[in-house]
Amino acid sequence: MTLLEALKQYTVVVADTGDIDAIARAKPQDATTNPSLILAAAQLPQYRHLIDQAVLFAKKQPGSADDRMAAMMDKLFVLFGTEILKHVPGRVSTEVDAKLSFDTAATLTKARQLIGYYHEAGIPRERILIKIGSTWEGIRAAEILEREGIHCNLTLLFSFAQAVACAEAKVTLISPFVGRIYDYYKKEKGAEIPPDQDPGVESVTRIYHYFKKFDYQTQVMGASFRRIEQITHLAGSDLLTISPDLIEKLATTPGELKPALTVADAKASAGEKLHLDEKLFRWMHNEDAMATDKLADGIRRFNADARKLEAYVRKTLTI
Repeated sequence: MTLLEALKQYTVVVADTGDIDAIARAKPQDATTNPSLILAAAQLPQYRHLIDQAVLFAKKQPGSADDRMAAMMDKLFVLFGTEILKHVPGRVSTEVDAKLSFDTAATLTKARQLIGYYHEAGIPRERILIKIGSTWEGIRAAEILEREGIHCNLTLLFSFAQAVACAEAKVTLISPFVGRIYDYYKKEKGAEIPPDQDPGVESVTRIYHYFKKFDYQTQVMGASFRRIEQITHLAGSDLLTISPDLIEKLATTPGELKPALTVADAKASAGEKLHLDEKLFRWMHNEDAMATDKLADGIRRFNADARKLEAYVRKTLTI
């Protein structure tokens, strides 16, 4: 048995990439994308036809050049998502532009547009997760979208406050960023951190225990991994989204696993149930220096890569 086969006994494996060929090789249940991953994939020659299709679509749209560029970006993300869904039996996550992270109304509009484009492509909303940054404004948008039957994946999640707020909003799924949490504390300590003391793993474990202890339906999907030990130490999580290179490493490494996360352990864990209003959410999140730093950094990075993708298209084709 390989580690990948062992992991799949307890956890749904999701591919974290925009590379459709890599997804076809990995054969995951679901797939996740973000602006950084789409930027990398869009520059590969085998996906140039998707850019061409998105640009042709945008040229037919009314409005200003900026309006057409926004339409092109949305269509491009949906085209990648539609292609990915040909290779996975489950769902694909498509991200709302990071520049809307602090605008609930604009996030709602964008999410509905993305779902509309998928609908036009014949893709039912049950196969789509709209990815939204885990700001207070993003969580509020997700709460409304879930009531409309639009399922959400709350991303850039680093603090316990973010997780609790998402569960209370009844979002479908959250993506706590294991690797970026690890990166922060590794830099702070100036040294590697042993796998059994990994702060990213500890964060996801705490969230998983809390959700299962209090019977929240929101699923936990660990994300952003740096090494396979982070993955194996979270066996039993609802889902894990993993880059193709780490999926390949798991698939070629013999081994067996026992679930590190179980509902029984969660039920026996300590902790009181919280109820967060906006003030308490912002205070708890603010008290976590790592989380405030990494959330802001993640929004900036995703926004920068979205703008780079726009610039790449502008350079090659005039809209």
